[in-house]
Amino acid sequence: MRTSEEAPRRATAAAAGTPEHDGHEGTRHRVTRSIVDHGPSTAADLAERLELTPAGVRRHLDALVAEGVVEATEQRVYGRRGRGRPAKVFALTDVGRSGFHQEYDELAAEALSFVAEHLGDEAVTKFARERLAAREERYRPSVESAPPGERARALAEALSADGYAASARPAPGGEQLCQHHCPVAHVAERFPQLCEAEAEVFARLLGTHVQRLATIAHGDGVCTTHVPAVQAESAGSTGRRVGSSGPKAVSSGLNTEHNPPRRGPSRSRESTDATPASGRTTS
Repeated sequence: MRTSEEAPRRATAAAAGTPEHDGHEGTRHRVTRSIVDHGPSTAADLAERLELTPAGVRRHLDALVAEGVVEATEQRVYGRRGRGRPAKVFALTDVGRSGFHQEYDELAAEALSFVAEHLGDEAVTKFARERLAAREERYRPSVESAPPGERARALAEALSADGYAASARPAPGGEQLCQHHCPVAHVAERFPQLCEAEAEVFARLLGTHVQRLATIAHGDGVCTTHVPAVQAESAGSTGRRVGSSGPKAVSSGLNTEHNPPRRGPSRSRESTDATPASGRTTS
């Protein structure tokens, strides 16, 4: 008969990925991989995705929390909260992410530090933009061929193919483009130009301005980008693209052919007011 002292050892052995419990791929690695792919998750979410029992998943999560690989926070509840305490949500820490394609972070950070020191911050910004140029052109056909309402989802699929574990979901006022993994998070923490250049690419591909709500580089669990619904539809119907410095203003609705300026003293003021909205002066 096994004693109670043996229980922690059995849980630790299961969490460590022994062949008896895990086969070729450790269960803990499957748990962390699932969090990378899907973002912060509850034990119930993980159990359903991995086809494990909730109790078994919680044992692995306890071990991962103890090792500092994941951290637990209370799940945010939108709207009316039901009875009982909110479920815990488990997200990867920096230690947990370090095992996923980040072995060369320090080398990359040192290289960019050298560039910034000898050539200035503008050179880092230029590098960040040129680094993403090829990826932008690779994504463009699939994004632009999608219907306007599906372009964020198409972009998420393209990002996922490059290891960013991205998804798009409805949100108030539009959609949220979520990246559950960032291979350059540690470097971007020191050089935010990488995140800024990526947001510029998203704006150009989606044909509308976007707003970064959270980034893994700043300590958030997910990189979250808000894509406005109204402006995304407007940009999709007009087929306008935005420039590298950011999205161009949406047409103000002023049409001099159908809405000629009034005569008299108010004419000069009306032309002046139209200039910043349209981005050009009237003839």
